Amino acid sequence: MVCRMFRLETEVDKARRDLLRTRLRETNTAASPVLRALRGTPDERDVPLHVWAVNDRDDALAGGLVGYTWASWLHVTYLWVDERHRGRGMGARLLSKAERIAARDRGCRAARLETWDFQAPRFYEKQGYEVACAVPDYPPGITEYLLTKRLR
Repeated sequence: MVCRMFRLETEVDKARRDLLRTRLRETNTAASPVLRALRGTPDERDVPLHVWAVNDRDDALAGGLVGYTWASWLHVTYLWVDERHRGRGMGARLLSKAERIAARDRGCRAARLETWDFQAPRFYEKQGYEVACAVPDYPPGITEYLLTKRLR
């Protein structure tokens, strides 16, 4: 019997990270017909989607949405509105614009995002999102929500 010894290392190593990502992607692609079908298509890659609310007078940023589309989904990464402009529908307009672009121009059928309990879960529910998952104590004392929405 051959005994193999391995050591565990904890340093940040970008080359190993990239190799690990490549190998995991290959394993996942081999195991999933859905991921295999995505290979070589435009949907295989993340495509950035940004929507900005910019003041006409001074080009100041009043709000914005940063996300991307992948595999017929819109992923909303960040949505922020300057405190001076909150409560006026700007967040809903930013989100609606991103959803329209994702659905109409990129063929997305659904959207997803994460938010914390003190941020905006009720706002997203008003926009048609449904809670798919709640993770209590992430971070401690806070609940994180994953919300999804079917796009038209």
